[in-house]
Amino acid sequence: MVSGSWFELLKAAAGLLLVLLEVSLSKETHCDVRQDGAQCYGRLGSTVVFHLMDSSSDIHKFEWRYEGSTILRERKNMFFPHPHLKNYIFIPSNGSFIIKNLSRTDGGEYTLETFDADGRKMGQHALQLYVQAPIASVQLILECSSQLELRVSCLPMEGDSPQYSWSLEGNQLTDSELLSGDSESNIILLRKNISGRLLCSVRNNISSASKEQIISACEDTAVLRCALMFVAAILLCAGIGLYFTRKEKKYRKEFNKPHEKENPDDFEVTEHLADD
Repeated sequence: MVSGSWFELLKAAAGLLLVLLEVSLSKETHCDVRQDGAQCYGRLGSTVVFHLMDSSSDIHKFEWRYEGSTILRERKNMFFPHPHLKNYIFIPSNGSFIIKNLSRTDGGEYTLETFDADGRKMGQHALQLYVQAPIASVQLILECSSQLELRVSCLPMEGDSPQYSWSLEGNQLTDSELLSGDSESNIILLRKNISGRLLCSVRNNISSASKEQIISACEDTAVLRCALMFVAAILLCAGIGLYFTRKEKKYRKEFNKPHEKENPDDFEVTEHLADD
């Protein structure tokens, strides 16, 4: 029969294995704290694995801090995590600290301090974690100006800190094609008569997306409007002339229609006798 303490130990081990399986199957980011001053970028909602050390058994004592607050303390192979932390796990065998379901509040500076058996500081390493939402669903919006220049806006529906790049027919846009803006802004203004396969690429430190569209030169809508107005005026005049022509024909038909002779039998004659 398994005692209660052994049952709790087995339960904890099974939970640890389950967490490790979830981490191995999920999209995770690895951050090496052993390189002091390193920067790391994590995807919002994903898993981050901090490599604090090769093994915790090689270090007598360490403290792992987030923004100055201690979140994990180890002394003589005994670990004291912060009681209010959630979605965190520490693996002593390989010195990894794992954060699951990364949120924006997890971003910031993490610091690891190590000490020897006498309590003297052996080293300190800091790492900056940035949490970003991935780029998704890029759209292109095209507008022709009155000067026949094409204004193009590149708009990602989601994503933090987007960076932009443009190309036309596979080549980076040049000053001969750009009237204003540059190839690293999200809004550009193309010169007249520019056409071809336009591509906007958007990226940040964890993801990228792009949108391609075939563009054609802007047409002079003023000439088109004048032509349409001229055609509309001709049709209007033709319609008015047709109306009065039909009206005149109807009038002439009524005027030239022969009049019927009056028949005396159709009237009743009444004689009035004078009073005597």
